[in-house]
Parts: sequence; C-alpha cells; structure tokens
Amino acid sequence: MLVHQLIFRGENNSLALSQKNVRINYGQLQKTTGRYRDYFYAAGIRPRDHVALFAVNSMEFVFSYMAIASLGCVVVPLNTMLTPREISFILKDAGAKHIVTDKQLVLPAGNDVSPAVVQIYIPEINKALEQAAYPAAPEIPVGESDTCAILYTSGTTGRPKGAMLSHHNLISNAKSVTEALSAVREDNFLCVLPMFHSFAWTCAVLAPFYTGASVTVVELFSPKDVIATIRDQGVTVVLGVPAMYTYYAALAKPEELAGVRLFASGAASLPLETINSFFAKTRQRVIEGYGLSEASPACCFNPVDATKPGSIGLPLPGVKVRVVDQEGRETGPAQVGELIVQGPNVMSGYYGLSAETAEALRGGWLYTGDLAYKDEEGYVYIVDRKKDMVIVSGLNVYPREVEEVLFQYPAIKEAAVVGAPDKKRGESVRAYVVLKEGMKLDKNDLKAFLRANLAAYKLPRDIVELAFLPKNSTGKVLKNELRQLSKGK
Repeated sequence: MLVHQLIFRGENNSLALSQKNVRINYGQLQKTTGRYRDYFYAAGIRPRDHVALFAVNSMEFVFSYMAIASLGCVVVPLNTMLTPREISFILKDAGAKHIVTDKQLVLPAGNDVSPAVVQIYIPEINKALEQAAYPAAPEIPVGESDTCAILYTSGTTGRPKGAMLSHHNLISNAKSVTEALSAVREDNFLCVLPMFHSFAWTCAVLAPFYTGASVTVVELFSPKDVIATIRDQGVTVVLGVPAMYTYYAALAKPEELAGVRLFASGAASLPLETINSFFAKTRQRVIEGYGLSEASPACCFNPVDATKPGSIGLPLPGVKVRVVDQEGRETGPAQVGELIVQGPNVMSGYYGLSAETAEALRGGWLYTGDLAYKDEEGYVYIVDRKKDMVIVSGLNVYPREVEEVLFQYPAIKEAAVVGAPDKKRGESVRAYVVLKEGMKLDKNDLKAFLRANLAAYKLPRDIVELAFLPKNSTGKVLKNELRQLSKGK
C-alpha cells in the first residue's frame, strides 16, 4: 500500500476531516486531493521531484501532502517555526524545486537557497480551483520502497539531517500504531500537534486514515479552545506532548474529557508528576510512547490495558528494540545502555549523508542515541539522551532523574537539567526551572528537598529561574540552548 492510497480506506460518506465548522467525508477528501494533484502537475511538478510543504495544520496540508505523494514525488515537510535562513538551508540541502506554502515566503537570495525553487501559494490554489478544472494528471507508477518523505531533524544539536522514509516505512508504522491503540472506524483522533512533525502525521493522521476513522484538525494549541473542541467534536483519541497534559490537568473539567477513550503522549519524556496530576483530576491514564523521525516515528507504546507509568511501554507490532552496551552486547534487566531499533519503519538513511547514515544504521539496527533499560517484563524506560548525560567527577548523572525530583517540588511547573563546565569536576549539574503562577523560589528550601532525594554528586550546583524554557514546535526542551546559556554563566 502507498501513503496516498490511505484516503481510500474510509467509506465515501464517512467523516474524514473536520476543522472548526467544516466537515468533509472520505469521498470529498479523494475528490479534492485529485484536484490538487491536477493543479500541481499543471504547475510543473513531476515524478521524483522533491517538493517542500510549509503550512500550519489544515485540511489543505492533507490535500497537498497526498497529492504530492500521488505524483511520485518526495514530500519535504517544513517546520513552520523556522526562519527564512533555516528554510533556505533545507530547500537547498533537499534539492527542492517547489515549495507549497500557506504564506508568501521571503527567502534569502544567492547561494543560500536552491535557485530553481518555485513557491506555490495555497490560497491561490483554492481560488484557481474554484474558477477552473485542470487537465487530469497522468497515472504515475509508485513503489512501496520509493521514498515518500524526507523529514529533517530539528537540528537542536547541530546540522539538520533529512531522514528518508519510504511509503512502506510510513504505512507499516501507521498500521502498528492502529494496533497498539486499538483504533476503530468510530474513533475521532485529535490532531493539534503540528502536521509537519512525524508524531502528528503518522499517529494522528495516517493511523486514523488506515482505520477509516476521522481526524479533528486544530491549527494551534490554545488550551481552553482545545478542551472545548475535544468536548464538542466528540474526540475519542487525544495525542499530545507533556506540556499539553499539564494544561489539561489544570484547566479541564473531568466531564469535558469524559468522551475520550485514550490519551497518549510522546515526543518528550512525560514526568510522573504530570501523569499523577492528570489522573487525580480526570481519573484517566495517559499512556506514554516513544519514537524518533528516523523510525517513522513510533517504536514503543504502553499497552492500553497494561500501562506502566514512567515507561515508554513495549515495542510496537513488527518492531524490535534492544538495549546494548558500548560493545553492542545486550544488557540485562535494569542495566542502562543505548536503545536500538529494527523494523519496517526504520529509514533508509539520511539524504546525502553517507557517513552519518553509517553511524546511525549499524548491522541492520538504528542506534537512537537514547539511554534506556528494560524491566523483567520487557517494558522499556528511557533514562536520557546519550548526549545529555552529565559526568560529574567520573560519575554518570542522568538529567531526567534529577528533573523528576524537581517536578515533585510544589512550586515548580517545569524543569530542565544540563551539564555546565566545572574546572574541578569536569562538569556539574545545573537546573533551570519555571515556577507555577504566583509562586516564589526559596532556593534553600529547594536544595534541602533535593538533598533528601538525591545523592550528593547529582545535586545541582546552580538553580536558575527562567520565565520559560526554550522549546521546539513539539514541546521538546532545547537543551543545547540551555547548555550554551550555561557556558556563558
């Protein structure tokens, strides 16, 4: 099966997409995607072209993506928070000839951008399609092993890399997600996570399409508006990131979320304090999962009926995971090592980067760079990013462990821990915290709380209060920015 064929999985008269007061069924989705396809072909898009897509969450994003893929092209979704310089880098790196965009972009001139890139403006597509029909684009052979998308990593630790994902990668992952979440046609998935991100696209769009279910599209995350949408639109599956569940726990009334059968979290580690506060408020569990763009992205999810708080769960159907030491030997229960992944969801490599591909894909396994361990039942627990680990006087400190303790302190809303240069110890622990509204930071009291819960070498030498933590579009804290801030201290 091919990605664009997913729009034919639902019954023609069944709801496919809704956004605000607009609702379309699968038959209308197929028809509109076909018209976009004809328009793109008339605009000069041809098979094997790399076509960038820059748009906020919308039905038009879906029409565009599916139409581009059906022409045998490669979709390059772009983070809508990127600057023109960053966009230009990706356009040039990917060799994109066209960019489909929902706003006019002013890009740098000269050598910083692919000189042949043509902007196709979504509002103009809609206007043109209202006025005329375009000649039907030809049928184009597309194979399951053909690259469907190039997903660029966020670049938080360096140069963005484009993970090449085939139709088979994405379809297999969508299928696995539907099985893990026990999805059915009657489900209504909330898509408020950005569609350009792999978590949203695979789990909140492709997975429901695979099942023939519906998707409720929300452009931006405004907590009260999203809660009202969940209530009023009959959402049954909510996918989010940890920060969203903090808002739900604080602002939602239990009855507003009563129609939801499943809450799931990914993209970043879900603090136990957030899990507990959400359950205390709603009496509902949040199941945590794990993935990365290079794996389409989902690798693990907690079973719906056997969730272990703090764990990312078990491997998805068809996906294998191992935890290995530095020599590549599998570790035993509770022993920390690097998490590696194998399965039909794993990328073919990074576009144009053979050395980086060889480093990430070794012996048929994807090395994730995440430190983890398994328990006796095979449940996986993420300890931290390999690159985030802090080494204090030769002793390993996992920032997530310190963060979990910080989250338990009543005044703290958010926390992030990084390593800071230290002449005596090599590195020391530095904590950045955001306080709950109306709270003040008593550092002496906080340090006493930490001393009671952490070994001395794990204690932050510095605790810095911030108004907010720097994050990317999916709520993942940009620790590289905090590390740079620490170097300047």
